[in-house]
Amino acid sequence: MGLASLLSASCSSTAPDDPENAITIGALLPFSGSESAIGRNLEQAMLLAIEDVNAAGGLGGRPFDLVSRDSNSGSERGLDQLLSLIYTDDVRYLVGPEENDLARTIAIEVKKEDILHMLPGYAAPSIARREDVGGRIRLAPSPFAIGCALARYATGAGVTTANSLSARDDYNSGVSTEFTTHFAALNGRILPSVTFASGQLTYTSKIESAFKPDAGRTLLAAYPAAASTIVTEWTVRGRPGTWLLGPALHTEVFLANIPQGALDGSYGVSPSLSLRSECEQVDETGEKLRCTNWNSIGFNRHFSNRWSGDTPFPAAHFYYDGIVLIAMGLVYGQAKNEGRIITSGHELREMILELNNKENDVAVWWDLKGAMEKLRKGIPLRYIGAATEYEFDGYGASQNHIMQMWTIAGDRFDDGDHFDAKCVVQQ
Repeated sequence: MGLASLLSASCSSTAPDDPENAITIGALLPFSGSESAIGRNLEQAMLLAIEDVNAAGGLGGRPFDLVSRDSNSGSERGLDQLLSLIYTDDVRYLVGPEENDLARTIAIEVKKEDILHMLPGYAAPSIARREDVGGRIRLAPSPFAIGCALARYATGAGVTTANSLSARDDYNSGVSTEFTTHFAALNGRILPSVTFASGQLTYTSKIESAFKPDAGRTLLAAYPAAASTIVTEWTVRGRPGTWLLGPALHTEVFLANIPQGALDGSYGVSPSLSLRSECEQVDETGEKLRCTNWNSIGFNRHFSNRWSGDTPFPAAHFYYDGIVLIAMGLVYGQAKNEGRIITSGHELREMILELNNKENDVAVWWDLKGAMEKLRKGIPLRYIGAATEYEFDGYGASQNHIMQMWTIAGDRFDDGDHFDAKCVVQQ
């Protein structure tokens, strides 16, 4: 079925709950705590992927199943749930968590148990070295790539001075650091920045400190719960200065909890959901792009048809792809290994990297049946997913530099220019 047909088609029928003899994939998601607004949406994306790969034949006739546990937005209770997935549920294939700190904490367990660890979230730790035991794969662009993109767009828009107001978690502080580093390298002037601990009743003093230097733009690098409080208090104080918004704020949850119109004209940068093949260069530098987005429109429709009109968050595209990549690696590995199912995380990571060689023919998310038929014959296919066309470095980190600027207008996001934000320093 072509993409045009997909836009009007419903998704496959739902697989039965707790199917017998299933291949279990574990997921840790924020169903409670400060980031609970995104947990269910991400789970819906993975459940949809499970249904789709099962409709495409599963693994040698065996269905896939998803076991989800609550990260509690990164608390100690979330760590207990993560350990339960590994040692009680005995999962060999793990997706998440969304929280950077938890993902780092569990790294030693992933290596010790040789688990495939799929990291779809924006806040997932960067992967900077190759491991011989266990297997980590990172799907979304890293803080390095995001910081580079924010800095390049700000300087391109004529901003000469900048600072940041950032949460003290690993991800947002990383985005802030990379932004200021790249901004300075592009001859911008960095003014004093401010950090804060999320979960406070008020951030008034932090807001005052952040805007005292009178920067051309102040990066707000935070998750929606804290950021919405900050923007509300900033509005009450008369809206001093101008924001630059981090990618975690490109979500309807954030817009729903700020005064309407407060951020009109503010802009941010996020990973683009347009495929490379949907983009063409429009200037001599090769940086500015003109892109269509039929692929993401198709996935949004697919998701909405399954979940009663719900819309996937941008991050949900990566979570869907994480499940499909695991399934593709297992199906291809079974074909290459005379029916043996891969249980080693290291071996499965190598299989997924082998598949996503740019020389291979493509598999598309909207024709998984056709893709799985070829994989069962041992034909390697690289994956064009709901989020991007995947190509990985030798460490297992996705190489995607296409970003998109967006602005806020009232109660909606307006998507703007696409650009290729490559930086000299490697991730």
